[in-house]
Amino acid sequence: MHDDPPTPEEAHTAKVQGLFVQYQPAVRGYILAMIPDFSVADDVMQETFLTVTRKAASFEIGTSFAAWVKTIARYKSLEALRARRFESLSEEVLQALGAEPREFRADADERLALLRSCLSQLAPQARRSIDYRYQNDHLPPQIADLMGCTVQSVNVTLSRARAFLRECVMRKMSANPS
Repeated sequence: MHDDPPTPEEAHTAKVQGLFVQYQPAVRGYILAMIPDFSVADDVMQETFLTVTRKAASFEIGTSFAAWVKTIARYKSLEALRARRFESLSEEVLQALGAEPREFRADADERLALLRSCLSQLAPQARRSIDYRYQNDHLPPQIADLMGCTVQSVNVTLSRARAFLRECVMRKMSANPS
């Protein structure tokens, strides 16, 4: 038995899903800017993909996919923030994220360079924690074992390090506007 060719609707959905895969790193970065918890951000990323798939028919190929997916990701992020009630960015910062240009930022390379510079300013223990978490994809319990400390200590260190990095990058960006 052979497979039937995809319907026009299925082909369109597949194209939209392909665009999502292409933009996935930028979408994930956008979500992480609003939600500092990686597991929650991963859940939001998945919800965003499901919504993109469900609403694929409403996207017109040739228009700005970045603007469309960013809007979906923003609403999904805000839903997650409201549902989980954990400490997040201030409402002013969330509004500013939503008000930035409709496309994803073209200065991502500049921001990565600033982030690298800020990483070098972290205290050694904070830097090791960040490296274990984001370079090696270890979870806090694993990091605690590796560093010989408690999970709570790792969570506090990571939280403070992320706050420092966020403030450092923002400070450097405002000092050198593009």
